[in-house]
Amino acid sequence: METISNAVFSSWEFNPWVLIPIVAFGVLYTRGWLQLHRRDPDRFGFSQLSAFFAGLAAVVCALCSPLDAFAGWLLTVHMVQHLLLMMVAPPLILWGAPYLPLLSGLPRYFAINGVGPFLSSTVLRKVASFVSHPAFCWSAFISINVAWHLPVMYELALRSPSWHRVEHFSFLSTALLFWWPIIQPHPWVARTPRWLILPYLFLADFQNTALSAFLMFCDRVVYPTYETAPRITGLTALEDQAAAGAIMWVAGSVFFLIPVGLITIELLSGRRTVSRKRKNLAQQDGFAAPPAVSLWLTGRAANRLRVRLSLTRRLWMRSAESRRLSARDAAKPRVAAKFDLLSLPLVGRLLRWPHLRRAAQLMTFLLALLVVIDGLLGPQMAPMNLAGVLPWTHWRGLTVLALLVAGNVFCFACPFNFARELGRRILPARWSWPRRLRSKWIAISLLLLFFWAYEAFSLWESPSYTAMLVIGYFAAAIIVDGLFKGASFCKYVCPIGQYQFVQSLISPVEVSVRNLAVCSTCQTHDCLRGNDEQRGCELQLFQPRKASNMGCTFCLDCVHACPHENVSLLASLPGTQLVKIQRSKKRRDRLFRRVDVTVLIFLLVFAAFINAAGMVVPVQAWERSLQTSFRLASMQLILGVLYALSMVAIPALLVTCCVLLSRVFGRTRAKWRETVSTFAPAFVPLGFSMWLIHFSYHLLSSGQTALPVIQRAAMDTGITIFGAPDWSLSSAMPSFDWLPSVELLVLDLGLLFTLYIGWRIASRFRLKFVQTLRLNAPWAVLAVALYSIGVWIIFQPMQMRGMMMHSMQTMQTTQSTRTTESTQPKHSMHSMH
Repeated sequence: METISNAVFSSWEFNPWVLIPIVAFGVLYTRGWLQLHRRDPDRFGFSQLSAFFAGLAAVVCALCSPLDAFAGWLLTVHMVQHLLLMMVAPPLILWGAPYLPLLSGLPRYFAINGVGPFLSSTVLRKVASFVSHPAFCWSAFISINVAWHLPVMYELALRSPSWHRVEHFSFLSTALLFWWPIIQPHPWVARTPRWLILPYLFLADFQNTALSAFLMFCDRVVYPTYETAPRITGLTALEDQAAAGAIMWVAGSVFFLIPVGLITIELLSGRRTVSRKRKNLAQQDGFAAPPAVSLWLTGRAANRLRVRLSLTRRLWMRSAESRRLSARDAAKPRVAAKFDLLSLPLVGRLLRWPHLRRAAQLMTFLLALLVVIDGLLGPQMAPMNLAGVLPWTHWRGLTVLALLVAGNVFCFACPFNFARELGRRILPARWSWPRRLRSKWIAISLLLLFFWAYEAFSLWESPSYTAMLVIGYFAAAIIVDGLFKGASFCKYVCPIGQYQFVQSLISPVEVSVRNLAVCSTCQTHDCLRGNDEQRGCELQLFQPRKASNMGCTFCLDCVHACPHENVSLLASLPGTQLVKIQRSKKRRDRLFRRVDVTVLIFLLVFAAFINAAGMVVPVQAWERSLQTSFRLASMQLILGVLYALSMVAIPALLVTCCVLLSRVFGRTRAKWRETVSTFAPAFVPLGFSMWLIHFSYHLLSSGQTALPVIQRAAMDTGITIFGAPDWSLSSAMPSFDWLPSVELLVLDLGLLFTLYIGWRIASRFRLKFVQTLRLNAPWAVLAVALYSIGVWIIFQPMQMRGMMMHSMQTMQTTQSTRTTESTQPKHSMHSMH
């Protein structure tokens, strides 16, 4: 081992064919960068300087370090060397925008009389135009990569130092061409749409995957030299080849997929379009750039003058606007502001980052993709599959907790929104959503269908059904928003979005204005209409008139678009929005006066209790007894009738009785529609408390099931760093003796808040105390009845879905209710172990 260590430290080579050009390029770049940095520090900053020299260091490390010496003995070392030359050094060098600094670093006389005529040559421009085209860049990179990995060519490079240098030069040169359209270093201008880079990278990654997979799974040594080379490690030649393939596969895919994510965020945020618009605006203002005789002249005095004049003019306009707004604001009283999350040092900076949402959506999109793949291709036992655990146990639990703590986090990071944004790059979106369909009825129908299908087809028990459901959701989002303008899918179709909108009325965080006086002076309304730098609200929510989170996806587009920084994330006590709604009689709250919104609220309230009741053992035994009594082979029809009664007929009857009794007892002449829509928001806290109890219970009792599933999925793909799956985590349930008390407390708070909001709503009718009490009494009785059902559910044995023991038990057929209750895995929220 000591001999090998000495060999490693003594294998650094002074290669003048590498070091002299590297030093020359470094000196020229530094000289030119210093000049350009003084003229344009934003474009030629220290990040460009650091990236360029990091790229040069990567080249030196690949060609002069022990990597080059040991490349003939170990294929893994040789693969690392190639990755440095093809994946690390080229993007870093190009990120430094080396074209102008290298030209500016040349002596002035030589640049004008020597290089200038050469660069202005028509033939050279045509050649450069052809060589820099993405099709040629991709073809050259792929063909060189494949050609040199053929056994004949690879052996030739190993046996001949000259051909080895040719191989390295071809790798580096074609890699620079390949990364050129991706990095797009200044002043190169792309001639193809930016979105074409995504298939450009995916196809390159496909080639990399195919080649590395061949090396990993080949049962013979592909390159004979490594079979006869001395084994300086414990790996055999075949194991060394497999390890090299793994390095090429994993590292190569990472280098391809990172720019895919960054470019996707760039496309969805529209920053490139903004840059072009700014350039056109500067030209319209009379600050057009001088014609480029040669590219090195772009930093001369004319350009400096143009930049300074443009900046001076913009700063003067901004200062004048600020003085005007300050004078108006001083004349008007300020509105008492809530706690502003954007004012926090670290949190505010993170939330203001324009790419935060796209980054979050990209992560959830990739996670949804993994769920779909595992759901279709993985084991079909739910506790062993990502699609059987993550969506039904973890996603629902984390979502409802996020609503309680932070707001509509899921819509902020929605993977379906990410997919529809990609779809808009292809589909035209020429039509407006039909006026007759601008309501919540489609989403209500989809919610009813989902709640029935969830029990009828045991979606939690079928990973393939779950995967197909997610695929259908993606397809619907892409098609609807690809054909219709605006956020039609989010506003009128998405059932998850409607659930989030209603439950977010409890959230302590709201997207709102800091000072209404500032909005009264605004003439552009960028929060609604958008501007050159940022689009406005797609759901057409005008912030000064917005009263709650209803309909808000927390996209923060209005926050980024407001030129006065007057829109922010304001925090207050949970449920404050409901108090605001019941107080207000303004036109901005007309959304809660609509019948479809009222039906949506009551549907989600009753569904919270029905969905939880469907998992308790007595209800399941009763369902089986009905199936036996009617001699039905399938449970779907029984569940269809029960859900139609419990979620449509009975709620409609109960609400109608409450309206009639309220009008009779309160002796009011309010119309039926006004009464029911006025009292509907009061039930949101009670429904939310039941959703919170239900989903958080599964998250706490089955949260550990994700670990063995992730371990199993990783091992199926050949990743062993997470270890073997420990399925005991999916069979045993942790003990939470304190949980029933907490659940009762949550349900109590939901009831109290519902009664409080109901009383405040009844007080709006300005009746006498006794008459107000009578007006609210029917709604209070309905709330207490739902609360009683919730208490009964908490103390019932509940089916442990998503657990290994449940899936194994459900394979056994049971006939009698008593046998079912004894063999089904039971758990009472009241008697936890």
